[in-house]
Amino acid sequence: MVKLLADENFPFPAVEHLRNKECDLLTLLDLGKAGQSMPDNEVLQLATMLERCLITLNRKDFIKLHNQSADHAGIIICTVDADFEALANHIVACLKIAESSVAGQLLRVQRAAS
Repeated sequence: MVKLLADENFPFPAVEHLRNKECDLLTLLDLGKAGQSMPDNEVLQLATMLERCLITLNRKDFIKLHNQSADHAGIIICTVDADFEALANHIVACLKIAESSVAGQLLRVQRAAS
């Protein structure tokens, strides 16, 4: 499965659900980078250097970075969803559809309509 990196705005309960689904997922906290107000481009560079697809709720800024260059290990942009387990399930489903290579791709995960 694809290796993932969650940025600081990605909810930790969703991180836990993804880890329970055996996703290889690191956070900026795991890397000792939390609370440093890293610019988005540096977060994406870190994910790329670690060969990890970035997961974020920060859609606008990461769409912009992707449009500037697709030279990254993948970006998954998500809409806010308080149902963290459903969010994790949507991400796993998205990764299965994308297959093994998400490098250079911008994937979108949206909350199910209520």
